[in-house]
Amino acid sequence: MKILLTGSAGFIGTAIAEQLRERGDEVVAVDLMLPMAHGQAAAPEGTHQLDVRSADSEEWAGLLRGVDVVCHQAAVVGAGVKVSDLPEYAAHNDLGTARLLVAMHEAGVRTLVQASSMVVYGEGRYTCTEHGDVVPPPRSREALDAGDFDNHCPTCGTALGWGLVDEDARLDPRSSYAASKVAQEHYATAWVRQADSAAISLRYHNVYGPHMPRDTPYSGVAAMFRSSLERGESPQVYEDGAQMRDFVHVSDVARANLASIDAAVAAPSGHHRAYNVASGHPIGIREVAEMVGQGVGAGIAPEVTGGYRLGDVRHIVASPERARVELGFSASVLPHDGLPAFATAPLRA
Repeated sequence: MKILLTGSAGFIGTAIAEQLRERGDEVVAVDLMLPMAHGQAAAPEGTHQLDVRSADSEEWAGLLRGVDVVCHQAAVVGAGVKVSDLPEYAAHNDLGTARLLVAMHEAGVRTLVQASSMVVYGEGRYTCTEHGDVVPPPRSREALDAGDFDNHCPTCGTALGWGLVDEDARLDPRSSYAASKVAQEHYATAWVRQADSAAISLRYHNVYGPHMPRDTPYSGVAAMFRSSLERGESPQVYEDGAQMRDFVHVSDVARANLASIDAAVAAPSGHHRAYNVASGHPIGIREVAEMVGQGVGAGIAPEVTGGYRLGDVRHIVASPERARVELGFSASVLPHDGLPAFATAPLRA
């Protein structure tokens, strides 16, 4: 197959391109090379530098000629550092995706696989020992300031336990990035109907692995912990460090994309399906910092700060069952092995 891969020079795009080429697919590599992700690095050889927000139809026509599937990984990522980041998320993630879908329709390319994120869910699934599944209200600033980080049952006030979130859960974005990823999924849903096409959206959990960008708030938390340890500093852990997440290795994310490409090609017109891409092995944030520290061997313990970010949620752990059943995908690199190894993996400067 011939696959156009946007965001091809990012650490996820690089892993996808490697696996596609290994199985004999032809890859058309496209990347804007945003400084926040790539620093001052030059585009890899053979990469077409293209701004999906403003590319004209002739540029797209040439790149999309003969393409069977678009694998769309280009996005501004992270929780957003400041309110003024909002237009960047809307422009790159939403306008860029909309323009890409128009170009695909005009070129007759009818299959899309795109990167989404677990942040679309907002808070995870919560259960009360007395009242079962409940939807807690957003945590208040007053409670967070007082060090009360748990969600509580709105009926009895009991601290809630967490459960696995499946793809049918309600979407409740809590950050500018999350809102942009929900919009991308909604564009895909509309496009498959209007353009007689098929699409899959992959809701990545916390992705980590070689060639992540270093020392940037737009990178993942594992890379931030790693960068702190390399400076000889304690990793800074928000809240009490007991927040539960799922960390999935970039090689597994690439495998999920290949399985999704094959599934999307075989899907009927009008099909759009979302899948959680997760390791299936939940882990606390403090434990993540400790595992990366073990791999570095620096003997530096994480510092649990008690600080917080209002856009963060307490627990978000998704079920990978749909991907296992429908795509045949299960993670092969588990956090207890992958996170210590990540401590010495190469990062992007």
